[in-house]
Amino acid sequence: MDLGNRVLELCQDGMRAEAEGRPADARALFERAWTARTDDYDACVAAHYLARQQDDPAEILRWNTEALRHADAVGDERVAAFYPSLHVSVAMAHQRLARAAYERAARHLAELPAGEYGDQLREAIDEGLRL
Repeated sequence: MDLGNRVLELCQDGMRAEAEGRPADARALFERAWTARTDDYDACVAAHYLARQQDDPAEILRWNTEALRHADAVGDERVAAFYPSLHVSVAMAHQRLARAAYERAARHLAELPAGEYGDQLREAIDEGLRL
């Protein structure tokens, strides 16, 4: 890892800010890292850390997808260790988005018709809410 890389320095500073309980400072540092990116490797790293700062699952998904796209463009061992974390983060964001959709569906259970179709949807919603 090139510790003289400005993006990596900013991300390290951001991680310290996270550890010290300063999320606003961490986010600002990760945003600066994103702005300072010069290649796909930098973009992968900065997007990976920016994803951690998002509250909205759609934004978490967007930033992790962005990091994956840049990791694929790098295509060498520098990003190999990012892949497990990025894929898990993408999956978790999808789960959070799915959970929210099941919760919205559950608010409309009363509108479901009686019978097989309504029963199938009720079952699917119940199952989704257990995830």
